[in-house]
Amino acid sequence: MKRRDFIKLSLAAGSAILLPDFTYAATLDLSQIQFSSYDTNKAQTLIIFLYGGASQLAGNLTNMDEIKTHSQSDYESYFGDMTKTTNNCWKEAGGSDMETLLGNGDMTIFRSCYSAVRETEDNKAHRLCTLQNQLGTFDTDDGAGGVLSNLAQILEANNVVNVDTLMPFVTMEGESKFYKQGGSPVPSYLKPVGINEDVDNPYKRESIRRWYYYTEAERESAPDSYWKSDDEGGFDPALTAKMDILAQHHNSPGKIKDIFARRKSMSDFMENVLTSSTPDLGDDAYPTNNHFAKKVETAMKLLINNPDTKVLTLGTGSLGGWDDHNEARDYVDRMQNLFATLKSAMAHLKAAGKEQTINIMVFGEFGRNVNLNSAKGWDHGNLQNLYVLGGKGYFNHKGIVGGTKVVQTGEVNRLYLYPKDNTYWFEPLSIAATLYKIYGVENPEVMTDGYGVIEPLFS
Repeated sequence: MKRRDFIKLSLAAGSAILLPDFTYAATLDLSQIQFSSYDTNKAQTLIIFLYGGASQLAGNLTNMDEIKTHSQSDYESYFGDMTKTTNNCWKEAGGSDMETLLGNGDMTIFRSCYSAVRETEDNKAHRLCTLQNQLGTFDTDDGAGGVLSNLAQILEANNVVNVDTLMPFVTMEGESKFYKQGGSPVPSYLKPVGINEDVDNPYKRESIRRWYYYTEAERESAPDSYWKSDDEGGFDPALTAKMDILAQHHNSPGKIKDIFARRKSMSDFMENVLTSSTPDLGDDAYPTNNHFAKKVETAMKLLINNPDTKVLTLGTGSLGGWDDHNEARDYVDRMQNLFATLKSAMAHLKAAGKEQTINIMVFGEFGRNVNLNSAKGWDHGNLQNLYVLGGKGYFNHKGIVGGTKVVQTGEVNRLYLYPKDNTYWFEPLSIAATLYKIYGVENPEVMTDGYGVIEPLFS
C-alpha cells in the first residue's frame, strides 16, 4: 500500500496514524525531472502567503454551531455578526466577495489542506511549517532548495528562461524561503528581483538637486547661505555614465553586477508598468483604503505586461499579520480587505484577457484551532484553506472542495477542525507539486516527498 493511501485510510477510520520512516527528497536532481512543455499553459502565478497562519473560518463556517457550543469564549459577543453565506463563508470577513468569485467560477476554496505528517510529529511551529511549505518538502536541511529556486532551474534547463528573460521571478516581500538555494548555486539572473513595499521603481536613479555657489550679487539677498539649488533637480548624465562604469569595474560577478548592466532597460520597463493605467473596473475597482490593494494592483500590472515574469510572491504585511493568538477582532477587516482586493485582481485579469493564463494562490504555513481562547484569539492549528483563483486555461475550478469536522482533544483550548471522514484532503506539499505541474513538470512528486498534485484542479 502506498504511504499516501495508508494515511487516508487511517484518517477515514479515525484510528491513530502511525507513519513509517522514509527518505525525503532534498537536493534537486534535474535528471529525475520529466518536463513536457511550458507553452501548453503559459502559466504565471501570484503567490500571496499569509504569514502567521490565518484562521480558516472566513472561508468555512460550516461547523460553527458546534464550535460555538464547545468554545471557551463566546464568538458572537466578541465578533458580533457572523453571517453564513450560501457556501458557509463568513459574510463580514470577506465572505460576500468570496461568493462573487465562487459564483463567477473564478475561484476554488479547498477546505481541507491538512498535514497528517505534522499531526504525528506534533508540529505546529511557525518557522518549520513555513519552511516546509516554501521548500515543498519535509526535508529542511541545507541541501533543500525553495520551490521557486527549483522551478527556476527546471525552466532554465528546458530553455524557458535564460539570461535575457526579463525578471522571471519577482518578490514584493524580500527573499523568502521560496527562493532558498539548495545544493547547487542558482545563477544570478534566476534569483528574484525585489520591488519594495512602496512599489517604487527599484532601478530608477532618483533625482538629486544640483547645488551652486551664490554670486556676490545674490549673496546680498541671502546672507545666511552660500549655496543655491536648481528647482528641477536631476541626475547629471555624466555622473550616470561614470556610475555605470564603476559598477561594472568594482562589483564582483553576480546578481548586483548583472542588474547594473541592465539597469536602464529595467528602469524604463518598470516605469512603464508602474505608470500604466488600470482598466475601469467599475464596482470591482481596487480598494483605496489599504496599501495591500496597491501592491496587488502593481503585481497584476507586472504579470499582465510582462509574460517573462513567471511567479511573483508577496506577503500581507500591509494588512497586518495572521498570528491571532489574542484580540483577533481585526481578522475580520483583514479578510474583508484581502478578498475585496482579490475580487478586483480577478476583474483586472478579465479586463486584460489574462484569466486563462494567470493564477493566484493564497495560503500560509497552517491554520488555527477553532477554540476562541481566553485572550479572544486562536492558537495554532493543522488545517487551513487554500484559495485558488484564475488560471482557467489549466485549472478546473470546483467552487468548494473538502469538508471538515470538529474534534476536541481533551483540553478546553484544544478544539480543531479535521478533514471530514471520506472527504478529499491533501498535504500542504501538494501545493508545491501543483505549481511544478502547471509549469510543465510531469512528475512533481519526486520533489515533494511523493505527494502529488491537488487532483480536483486537474479533473
